[in-house]
Amino acid sequence: MGRLGALFFLLGGLGALAQVCEITEVDSELVERLGQRLLPWMDRLSLEHLNPSVYVGLRLSSLQAGAKEAHYLHSLKLSYQQSLLRSASGNDNSDSEAKPSMGQLALYLLALRANCEFVGGRKGDRLVSQLKRFLEDEKGAIGHNHKGHPHTSYYQYSLGILALCLHQKRVHDSVVGKLLYAVEHEGHLRQAHLSVDSVAMAGLAFSCLELSNLNPSQRDRITLALGRVQEKILKAQTPEGHFGNVYSTPLALQLLMTSHTPTVELGAACLKAKAALLASLQHKTFRNPMMISQLLPVLNRKSYVDLIFPDCQAPRVTLEPAMETSSQTQVPEVIHVTLKVSSILSPYVQSISVPAGSSLEDVLKKAQDHGRFMYGTQASLSGPYLTSVMGKKAEGREFWQLLRAPNTPLLQGLADYRPRDGETIELRLVSW
Repeated sequence: MGRLGALFFLLGGLGALAQVCEITEVDSELVERLGQRLLPWMDRLSLEHLNPSVYVGLRLSSLQAGAKEAHYLHSLKLSYQQSLLRSASGNDNSDSEAKPSMGQLALYLLALRANCEFVGGRKGDRLVSQLKRFLEDEKGAIGHNHKGHPHTSYYQYSLGILALCLHQKRVHDSVVGKLLYAVEHEGHLRQAHLSVDSVAMAGLAFSCLELSNLNPSQRDRITLALGRVQEKILKAQTPEGHFGNVYSTPLALQLLMTSHTPTVELGAACLKAKAALLASLQHKTFRNPMMISQLLPVLNRKSYVDLIFPDCQAPRVTLEPAMETSSQTQVPEVIHVTLKVSSILSPYVQSISVPAGSSLEDVLKKAQDHGRFMYGTQASLSGPYLTSVMGKKAEGREFWQLLRAPNTPLLQGLADYRPRDGETIELRLVSW
């Protein structure tokens, strides 16, 4: 009878654990191999390539990059301080592309908190003021009747609120109210495969606001909105276990791990998502630094909300560069990819030959070098994205979508997607 009682006690404990979103310990070698993929990105110190998310991801992980990590933060500070000085001196026209976007500025504030710093002093106040101006502009674009859209996205809008909250900087109730309305009314955050990311980031902002109590008059709406966010994310789980898709799952898990309303459904969904993520790690699915930096905190059972009270003394394993296995003596296999553009007056279709393992960006470069194909890109923290094809620019609420024929949108960007032999890739101009 004693053994039976112990068994029931154990099963009861497991059932209780299954009601919260808890990511149990993951194989340390898998985590280290994932972290090693960030090291080459930390050598790219131009403003175009500096990514505060890389620093945040490492600081919230069980890994560290030693002296390289400190140098990276120093480079971030220099870059953003110089940008502030340019803005203050009125030289905004000198190099408009060098000014950080709202999302970049918000992530930089997250990086400071990851180093246990609060923004302060004149330069810090300028950072805060600039981010608040961004949010006010976005609020104006949404409009008093909520029929408009942010100039950027609700993802960046949420990230801006989260960044200010982590630094204990209050934003006006009307700014928070726009995000609350978007979550309360179905449809505002539904932007193709990015919807789970946007909803999750909104939830992280609400979690911070709830814990910090910076907008007490909105507290009840914030609590209800958090419940809606959790519900939306759980409904978006695929049969494989991902929330939305494999790349939106880490941010979704960050949000679900902050949940204060445990349910059996929540615990089961997170266990299933963890299994799906581990399978993806085995297949080296995560290559993009932005995605890796969002996943590393999850594998360390952390989220961006932990930056309210970051633990800067927690022990972390020092990463060593991965050992390269050279196979240069082998002649690379050649694959054939068909490139198609139908959103122009004279449709373009061409078969392009590239070495196996080439990125979609390599395919576009090869096409441009050997034919009438032309394209333009712009750098972002998630990698380059298409701005023009065959001289046709994406304007207003248009964008160039990447699809695998006939109609499968690619989840990865130009630099990350590796086409297979015989695939047809279409570049299609669409509106959102």
